[in-house]
Amino acid sequence: MEIFVAGERALLEGLLDVQREEVGRLLSGLDDASARARLVPSLTTPLGLVKHATFVEKVWLHSRVARVPRDELGLPGTVDESFVLEPEDTVGSVSAAYRAACERSREVAAAHDLDEQFPWHRGPVSLRFIYGHMIAELARHAGHGDILVEQLSTATDPQDRAAT
Repeated sequence: MEIFVAGERALLEGLLDVQREEVGRLLSGLDDASARARLVPSLTTPLGLVKHATFVEKVWLHSRVARVPRDELGLPGTVDESFVLEPEDTVGSVSAAYRAACERSREVAAAHDLDEQFPWHRGPVSLRFIYGHMIAELARHAGHGDILVEQLSTATDPQDRAAT
């Protein structure tokens, strides 16, 4: 893979895109009902995770880096609200919104240097920090989603249940 020997920016962007793809794949093969299934007490569902990842893209890159106010982006007020599913949220609509948010994030980031700083409540952060944060956050959520999808497939596939 080319990112293994890439320069710093290409490496960070490549690693971020790997995690974006992992999050995007969470909904592959799931119908709307399965994608909405709550298997844990929190609002964490496969569909909710992808919806939350869209929120993360918009908060960090569309709002913080591109400096578009959060209310103009239609972002919920809290992180927890970003997992809330509306009746119109489907595998197709959430997936499309996520892909569009990622593409816009790439466009926004391309116009800035890694050392450029942006406001955050804890103090200024560089684009380099934002990339690192996004890689960690998306990797964590992809892992959560993998577990949920595995639970869903085990619950619906009698052969998988018999193997446990």
